[in-house]
Amino acid sequence: MTEASVPPAQPRIIVHKAAGRLDLFDGPRRWRSYACITGTNPGDKQVEGDRITPLGLFYVVFKNPQSKFHLSLGLNYPNLAHALRGLKRGLLNPSQYQQLVDDLITADMSDETVQNRVWKTPLGGEIFIHGCAEGRTSTAGCVAVSNADITEIYSLVGVGTPVEILP
Repeated sequence: MTEASVPPAQPRIIVHKAAGRLDLFDGPRRWRSYACITGTNPGDKQVEGDRITPLGLFYVVFKNPQSKFHLSLGLNYPNLAHALRGLKRGLLNPSQYQQLVDDLITADMSDETVQNRVWKTPLGGEIFIHGCAEGRTSTAGCVAVSNADITEIYSLVGVGTPVEILP
């Protein structure tokens, strides 16, 4: 068995938007790289529908084996930093902000009711790493890889895996 065929014991993902690359790490060591596509527009996601992939540190909070994009890994966007920015910009009122913070800290993101509260805000949501990149040049804000690649990635990472998205 080659070193690259041993599954990562401490998986983490880094997405390089400009380079179109998703790197899967095992601790500090890059384990494998995959081609990926991201949102149509550059920058950091601000609002629903801006077609931008968010920047920052996220975590896999939901694994979807029934995704319409083959398989998918749901991320905790908006995260606490994006929620605070949304509050400061007036996109969230204090009540919406507090509910979002409470859900991000304590709620079960596999629960559809919680998903709807977190992912259906003016900040946008439902940011996934998913398949179906074949023949496409961009996404609405997700990170897409080939179906073969998401099948491998999906089998190697779990809920709680850190995902850093860089420009």
